[in-house]
Amino acid sequence: MSPIRLLRHRRLARLVRPAGLAVALAVPCAAALAAPPEASRDVQACPAPGQWVTDDGARRSTAALMPELAERRVLLLGEQHDRLDHHRWQLHTLAALHAHRPSMVIGLEMLPREAQPALDAWIAGELDEAAFLAESDWQQAWGFDPLLYLPILHFARMQRIPLVALNVAPALRGRLAAEGWEAVPAEARFGITPPAPAAPAYRERLTAIFEQHVERNDDPAALERFIAAQLVWDRAMAAALAKASRPDTLVVGLMGQGHLAGGDGVPAQLDDLGLTDHRSLLPWTPGDDCATPTEHADARYVLGDESAFQPAAPLRLGVLLEPHPEGVRVVSVGEASVAEQAGLAAGDVIVSAAGVAVAQPTDLSAILRRQAPGTLLPLGVKRDGVVQERLARFTPAT
Repeated sequence: MSPIRLLRHRRLARLVRPAGLAVALAVPCAAALAAPPEASRDVQACPAPGQWVTDDGARRSTAALMPELAERRVLLLGEQHDRLDHHRWQLHTLAALHAHRPSMVIGLEMLPREAQPALDAWIAGELDEAAFLAESDWQQAWGFDPLLYLPILHFARMQRIPLVALNVAPALRGRLAAEGWEAVPAEARFGITPPAPAAPAYRERLTAIFEQHVERNDDPAALERFIAAQLVWDRAMAAALAKASRPDTLVVGLMGQGHLAGGDGVPAQLDDLGLTDHRSLLPWTPGDDCATPTEHADARYVLGDESAFQPAAPLRLGVLLEPHPEGVRVVSVGEASVAEQAGLAAGDVIVSAAGVAVAQPTDLSAILRRQAPGTLLPLGVKRDGVVQERLARFTPAT
């Protein structure tokens, strides 16, 4: 198994247990955006940064496309969570849409329903950045660098655009997946209704993800819990978007692009809820061959090469983790990873890093983000009831 980036895959760690999560693959909608007669159809030249490419291959400018998009009920803006340029694109698109549709709501995958009071207080100007991050429990709920998202949060506050928490806490997601919907009262699940079942193609994609990222185990129900948790995740976000939707209001959801690709995920759940007026938008950095990605999107915004301006990638320990009463338990160790070289093994419990107690996988993520290449990071590791120190050596190339 190849090393797993701790931040990118932290949510997969709990999938094999009843409280497990699911990585999202997902969706789009079936309706295409109509291209005007003047839209360019020159498919020979690579599209230029700043252009939009609709699903019929037409190329549109932001000025030409925004009035049409702004008339939708729901727009879904995908992202790779640690890509700075993706969040810049989201902010650019939100500002352009807001100019045409001032009545707007922004939904965030990043936070669960319990964080809604913090979002309301932020928009009201009652919290500064530090207080908002603490009140929303950002680090535990999401874990990705808040600096990637704060420009969007400030834009929403400046314009008094309501922010809506789309997600649910991992514990509720796991409980619904493991125990079933009838076992959880409607008020405890925020009124979210059971999801539409996964289409066969969606099940195949989720099965492939499960087999790639989760070690084989003796629990035959692990895959079904994984798929059920994914559907809970998709349904929860779709339900929040549908609840926020009004005829005179544009609702824009920000979420991982996996929730939008393949004709399933959030758009499929929106369809099941009867809200079919939605579009899926993705950023796109063309490769050398300029080939359009195969997964569906109603429109893609063409990005330039911003790799030189990306924040430095966080150090990678190369482990898959899950919560443990005494710290975080190592589920698996990547081959030739820093963790393997440090002597970590499946079953170990990491109780501290750099002398700081670790209670959740996101705690370790935060510590790793603060380390520089070349760091020699001491880890307190409990094995067979005994805590030993292990040294994780991060070279500049790690």
